[in-house]
Amino acid sequence: MEKAKISVIQLFALMFIFELGTALVVSYGTSAGKDAWLSILFAICGGVILSFVYFILFRQYPNLLFTGYIREIFGKYIGWIIGLLYCLTFLYICGRNVREFGDLLVSSTLSETPLLVINITLVLVMCYVIHLGVEVLARTAEVFFVILLLLGAAGNFFVLVSGDVDFHQIRPFLEHGWKPIFSTAFPHLIIFPFGEMVVFTMLLPYLNRPQLAKRVWPAALISSGLILSWTVLLNISVLGLDAMKRSTFPLLKAVGKVNLFDFIERLDAIVVFTLLITVFFKASIYLYAAVLGIADLFKLNNYRQILLPIGTVVIFLSLSMASSFSEHTKEGFLFNYMAVIPLIILPVLLLLVSIIRKHFEKKMNL
Repeated sequence: MEKAKISVIQLFALMFIFELGTALVVSYGTSAGKDAWLSILFAICGGVILSFVYFILFRQYPNLLFTGYIREIFGKYIGWIIGLLYCLTFLYICGRNVREFGDLLVSSTLSETPLLVINITLVLVMCYVIHLGVEVLARTAEVFFVILLLLGAAGNFFVLVSGDVDFHQIRPFLEHGWKPIFSTAFPHLIIFPFGEMVVFTMLLPYLNRPQLAKRVWPAALISSGLILSWTVLLNISVLGLDAMKRSTFPLLKAVGKVNLFDFIERLDAIVVFTLLITVFFKASIYLYAAVLGIADLFKLNNYRQILLPIGTVVIFLSLSMASSFSEHTKEGFLFNYMAVIPLIILPVLLLLVSIIRKHFEKKMNL
């Protein structure tokens, strides 16, 4: 671990931006139909419960990284293997985020630029900021959090006054009952993005006021979740459900329809810049957590010595994981089922085992 501290506000900014990530732009929750926005609200509830599971684990081992207290709970050897699997999972999701950003840029603004160039550029910038340390990453998030809010306010204003919004398109409510809402929320929406916040167990030891994590975490999760729900509702109102399902990046298409007085148009740049901010921080947090975890598992004194080689692995993953974006989306759907184990089941199991061990240790001491 590096000697660094981040503030509560900085942690909130990191969590808020992380949660929005690519979920803000990609086709999100559409399997629930017109009630996708409602499905997200239910997923928020599951995410809040998970956040308390992660927080309780952290409070039991406040000075250890996630990879550290896995070994304390499951034992040296089994814990080491599970910790390594978590690091590999972080790297895989990081590669997915980089790929999604590259595909958006290629499809929207940089159609003649090779995907390789975009991905290498993004990963190199990520490596540079991570090399400077978690404090620099957190302070940068604090600045871009304000920029993100301004971009969001501007984008929403122009879409709402454009005349393209028809809230009747989200009706009727509960068109197909509650089943598709719950089946979409659990496990898909709770995994992506709410369950992914397990990665912050690698950053919580740097918090200067650890006791406030139990307030910051749910606050960031709920606020970002409400924005995701509103964004999906707005996309359906502008595009309609069928067009939203067919669209690879529905928010880009919805904002792209804005044309005020034949003067204010081509607002796609707002969406692209928003995704650049959210993906940069989300992928950076994943990369930092993976590098930090690997350094902890292999007892390296400085995580920076493996940063560039692991960044190269992320570039390779982002390019090789799928031949097209449609294939990439299908793989992500399957990954959500597999991710239930590391993002939900294992943390709950860790908590139960740690509680049982503490109970028996108290009995032995008596």
